[in-house]
Amino acid sequence: MKLYSVITLLLCALSANAQKIKIPYEQFTLPNGLNVILHQDKTIPRISVNVWYFVGSGSEKPGRTGFAHLFEHILFEGSKNVPEGKFDEWLEAAGANNNGSTTEDRTNYYEDLPANALDLALFLESDRSFLLASLTYSTVDGQRDVVKNERRQSYENRPYGKAGLDVPALLYPKNHPYSWPVIGSMADLSVASRQDVADFFTQFYLPGNASLCIAGDIDLVQARKAVEKWFSDVPAGKPVAPIQPVSAALTEEKRVVVEDKVQLPRMEMIWLTPANFQPGNAEMDLVAAILGGGKNSRLYKRLVYDLQIAQNVSCYQGSSKFASDFHIAVTARPGIGLTQVEKIVQEEIERLKNELPTERELNRVVSQGESRFLSQIERSGGFSGKANQLNEYYFYTGNPDYFNEDLQRFKAVDVSDISAATRKYLRSDARVVMSIVPEGKKDLAASKN
Repeated sequence: MKLYSVITLLLCALSANAQKIKIPYEQFTLPNGLNVILHQDKTIPRISVNVWYFVGSGSEKPGRTGFAHLFEHILFEGSKNVPEGKFDEWLEAAGANNNGSTTEDRTNYYEDLPANALDLALFLESDRSFLLASLTYSTVDGQRDVVKNERRQSYENRPYGKAGLDVPALLYPKNHPYSWPVIGSMADLSVASRQDVADFFTQFYLPGNASLCIAGDIDLVQARKAVEKWFSDVPAGKPVAPIQPVSAALTEEKRVVVEDKVQLPRMEMIWLTPANFQPGNAEMDLVAAILGGGKNSRLYKRLVYDLQIAQNVSCYQGSSKFASDFHIAVTARPGIGLTQVEKIVQEEIERLKNELPTERELNRVVSQGESRFLSQIERSGGFSGKANQLNEYYFYTGNPDYFNEDLQRFKAVDVSDISAATRKYLRSDARVVMSIVPEGKKDLAASKN
C-alpha cells in the first residue's frame, strides 16, 4: 500500500473514531542514571538506536561556545576501543545508516541498522562514554578545523548566512544560553584547549544526562540484557546542574541592516514566542502555517502570486526548551525594496489579528500537520522516527508517550485562538526586523513607516 493511502486511512480512523495512537514502550533506569526506552515494532527486521545527551549550545559559557557542536563531530572519530575512522566503517559494513545533530538544548545520535546488529550499535554508543582515553590534540585540532569550515560554508560564505549568526544576540539578553549561535564563534573555537574540551565532556556526557531509546524489531527481554551488558560499566559521574536562564523578552523593535554578497534583498521579522510544548506554542506553529507555510499560505499568495514582488516566502517557529523564535522571511524580486515588502507583510499580520481565519483554513493546516506527524511515526529511525520522538518527549515533557497529547495540542485550537495568539505575540513593538541587502545597497532596506 502506498504511503499516502496509509496516511489517509490513519487520518480517517483518527477523525471518525477518535482512536488513540498507541506506541507501547518499556522504560527503566540503570544504576548509573541512564534512562532507557524500549519500543517493539516487528514490521521490518530493522532497529533504530537513538541517544540524546542533554547538552547543547545552551550548556556552554560565553567565551567557550561551539563545544557541543564540536563534540557532535569528535564522537564520530573513535573512542577507547574504536580506532579513528572505524565508527562509520563498521556501521556501513553492517548495513547501517547513522548521523547526529546539535541544538541549543541537546545533542542526538542514531544508528538505523539490521535487527541482528543491535550489539554493534550498543557497543559503539557505550564506548563513546570512554572517549577521553583516545582524545588527542590532533583529534581536537582536526575537528575544530572541520567545524570552522562548516561555519564558513553554512554561514559566512553562504548567501544570507551571516545574518543567522547575528540573530541570537538580537533576541536574547547577554549570558542567556540562547544568545550565541549553536555553531559557536571562530574565536572561541580557536582558543579552546584540549583540556577545555575534555572538561566539557567530563561535565556533560554522562549516563545520568542521557536517554537511550531502541525501537524496532527487538525482543524486549534480550534488548534490556544487551543494554545492561554494554552500559552498566559506564561511570555515573557528577550530577549535572540544571540550566537556570535569565528571562528573555523583547521590549522594543530592533531594526538591523546587514550587507552581504547577495543579489536580492531579504527581510526577516523575528519574535520571541512560547517555549516548546508550553501554552501558545502550538497556536504559533499554526499561525506560521497560515501566514507562510507553503504556496497556499496568505503571504505566499499575496506577495508571490498576486503582487509578484517576492521570489519566495517562508514562515516557521523554532521551538526550544526555554523559548521559541518565530520567523517570517521574504526574498524580494529584482527592483523591489524591502519597505514595500514589509508593508504587505504587516497588513497580513494585522488582518489575522483582527479577522478570524476560516474554519476551512485552520482545518487545512491542522490536517497537514497531522499528516506529517503520522508519516513520521510510521518509521522507527532517522531524525524524526519513533525512537527519536520517544526521546524528545521524554526530554521536554518527562513522558515518552506524549504522542496523543502532542497531536491534541493542535486539534484543540480554534479560529479565535489563532487571532488571539497573533495579537499577543506578533507585536510590532517587540520584534527584530532585519534587512539583508546587496553590498552598497542599503537603500533597499526596510525603513520604519
